[in-house]
Amino acid sequence: MNLRFPVILGALFAAASLAAQPAPVTARSFDVRSYGAKGDGHALDTDAINRAILAAEAAGGGTVLFSPGTYLSASIRLKSNITLYLEAGSTIEAADEKTAQFDAPEPNDWGDKLHYQDFGHSHWQNSLIWGIGLHDVSILGSGLIHGKGLDNGFDRFAEWDKRYHANPPGSGNKAIALRDCRNVVLRDFAILHGGWFGILATGVNNLVVDNLRIDTNRDGMDIDACQNVRITRCSVNSPWDDGICLKASYGLGALRHCENLTISDCFLAGGFDEGTLLDGTFQRSEPAYKSDGVGRIKLGTESNGDFRNIAITNCVFDGSRGIAIESVDGSHIEDIAISNITMRHVQNAPIFIRLGRRLRGPAGTVVGTIRRISIDNLVASDVNWTLGNVISGIPGHPVEDIRISNVRLVQQGGGTRELGDRVPPEEENKYPEPGMFGSMPSYGFFFRHVTGIELSHIKLDYAKPEARPAFVLDDVSDAYFDHLNVMRGTDHAPLFDLRQVTDFSVTASRFIPDTKREAAVEREKF
Repeated sequence: MNLRFPVILGALFAAASLAAQPAPVTARSFDVRSYGAKGDGHALDTDAINRAILAAEAAGGGTVLFSPGTYLSASIRLKSNITLYLEAGSTIEAADEKTAQFDAPEPNDWGDKLHYQDFGHSHWQNSLIWGIGLHDVSILGSGLIHGKGLDNGFDRFAEWDKRYHANPPGSGNKAIALRDCRNVVLRDFAILHGGWFGILATGVNNLVVDNLRIDTNRDGMDIDACQNVRITRCSVNSPWDDGICLKASYGLGALRHCENLTISDCFLAGGFDEGTLLDGTFQRSEPAYKSDGVGRIKLGTESNGDFRNIAITNCVFDGSRGIAIESVDGSHIEDIAISNITMRHVQNAPIFIRLGRRLRGPAGTVVGTIRRISIDNLVASDVNWTLGNVISGIPGHPVEDIRISNVRLVQQGGGTRELGDRVPPEEENKYPEPGMFGSMPSYGFFFRHVTGIELSHIKLDYAKPEARPAFVLDDVSDAYFDHLNVMRGTDHAPLFDLRQVTDFSVTASRFIPDTKREAAVEREKF
């Protein structure tokens, strides 16, 4: 017998037991119950929670403990050097404005008067948990943040152009809001019904978001104008809005960039009943959950600052939209690497890249750029038939240097031959969404106003008869395709439809002879 085995086993059990223990109570621990919190789901615990935080701050920092129970609260004001620790079985529940008054939204002329971004992006204090100008802040533990009483903006506004209107006086509209902070860790807890945003982080540097479960009624998390961010092992179900959204808005009154950021090992969903991601049942009791099945990863739409040096990898999508990259307010988006992505039941475009001219920002804002985008190893099935993948700039402002490789895509099919000849409108100034152009003339990829495309090892097919071309290129130069294995459309549909294309070639591809076109091609199908 190996005498070391019991020792090793005992050490492992001890380590597991230690890992299962609640946060240690030390001289730097401040239990909210010791400051008057009831945790019974009826008494309002806001003041007691904030007293515990102030006591921890006065001591130079510490851990504010939430033992099992439900803590009904309005605005919780974070401080530097503070950790909120939510033990298993604990819930921080947002009251509604009839029960308690949340902190008033601070003034922000760039949102409220100039409308450079909507109301939700322009304020932080009107939240369940908020912090401004802080450092070394954490929210940890396996408890729950339930935004039950939060207002999400959509329920009251039937028209999208009312998005700038304030929420009702005294209400809160975000679960967690952070502005101008550094060294922040959010780990292990869950968010249910997060309001306008489950998490809004604006101008936060050195941010870790790890192992969160977010099951919500609008955006899961918005990471706005932040630097050095790591988002890992998160699960997000957000049927009505984006799952993980990177932004670079003008919310801080200046151009701030979103850069040096990774998203890895995450699950994005847009079609489950709210709450059923958290309970693990993944119910779909209402078809498409009365939503567009959003739940995607997006860069934009707020795009005043730049997006640079960003990697997205090892993520899975179910019943959601895909990945969107959007510069419409002058942003320069560059050096983006996306890899190892799987998608099922894709509600619209698996890949949507849009350079536009909305230019919502200060006078003198000009069209930005999108360049050096790499997408590798993407698998998508049951893809909504109307769009395919869409990559589009605007006249005079092409998307540049796009490399897409190792893609396996199965469309639903159903496009007609007449649709294959359609010329989608430019919509230069329109809010960017994959459906903004209507049904596309291609079932696989649509490229317009693009310079520098390289597609390699692409396999495309469809489930129902499909009479559109696989690829449509319009105002494209320097396009190289190799190792394609593409199902030709029914009714003798072409594989390629070239419209104003120069310097084009396809090689080493099944069913397609090697083809090269150096001179401009006004229109050619083959």
